[in-house]
Amino acid sequence: MRLTTNKKIRVLIVDDSASVRVTLSEILASDPLIEVMGTAADPYAAAARIQEEVPDVITLDIEMPRMDGISFLRKLMAQRPLPVVICSSLVEEGSQLLLDALEAGAVEAILKPKLGSRQYLLDYRMRICEAVKAAAVAKVGRRRSGQASSVVQPKLSADVMIPPPPDHLVRSRTEKVICIGASTGGTEALRVVLEGLPPDAPGVVVVQHMPESFTGSFAKRLDGLCRVRVKEAEDGDWVTRGQVLIAPGNFHVLLQRAGVRYRVEVRDGPLVSRHRPSVDVLFRSAARAAGSNAIGVLLTGMGDDGAQGLLEMMQSGAFTLAEDESTCVVFGMPREAIRRGAAQGVYPLERMAGEVMKRCG
Repeated sequence: MRLTTNKKIRVLIVDDSASVRVTLSEILASDPLIEVMGTAADPYAAAARIQEEVPDVITLDIEMPRMDGISFLRKLMAQRPLPVVICSSLVEEGSQLLLDALEAGAVEAILKPKLGSRQYLLDYRMRICEAVKAAAVAKVGRRRSGQASSVVQPKLSADVMIPPPPDHLVRSRTEKVICIGASTGGTEALRVVLEGLPPDAPGVVVVQHMPESFTGSFAKRLDGLCRVRVKEAEDGDWVTRGQVLIAPGNFHVLLQRAGVRYRVEVRDGPLVSRHRPSVDVLFRSAARAAGSNAIGVLLTGMGDDGAQGLLEMMQSGAFTLAEDESTCVVFGMPREAIRRGAAQGVYPLERMAGEVMKRCG
């Protein structure tokens, strides 16, 4: 997705480390579309700066003196919502705090740059700048605290102990497989879609653009909210009914056919459509392995990752859907898929699970 204005994106950097503030300022200022309007050492200084001038995007650390970043984020989203990108070393640990930050309203979470590592900064420059650009066009609104999650019936161990049907019965019908891709805003979008799936839904494979070591915690959080089981994908995992496999950060996930069943391959490789994992990689493999037995879903995100893959899925006979602009945090990836004629259905987020299950029969 391209920004359609010549105006630079004004960024406020909030971090208690002076060296990090300098480094982030240099990284962001190297992009001609971004301008660092100021820095702040803690949330109180940030609040005072915002009163003078409202930024387009805020980059926010979590661990800071006087007030932590998540508390500040919640106050900000309740009083004056602004696009926020979490920039913290806790991303590397897959911290639960980052999941809390995304639920509190952060648009994106990225790893804080390692000072003194020039190669690291060069590698992450694109990701940091792209995260800020995505946040600049994201839809944000007031968040209310204390919203209760719906009660989910416990997933009993007996659910996974039921043996598969005899092979000749499996061959008499073809199992569906659901492939979903998402990026900016996708953590919340995936929760909405997956919570809407019944416990016996066809197997699901998901690519969500996320940092390494973060997807495990994300999968555990979703597993506690959804009726389907959710786990981080491991190489060789079978795609089974009632289970969602989420691509691990920094690894591509491909769908493979094994007789009448499907399994996933987790592999390293170059960036595809500027991402690893890439939605295009998953969708292209689904087109080849599952054909008309697959359903492709492309959700909110910046850029075009997944658009070509969704088109290939449709051309192979799969049914393809894209999220409607009305519910997208960033209407980039779905818009590009729609522009290419790759989406046979375009639906708002709250209808997506129902439409997917209709196509599953």
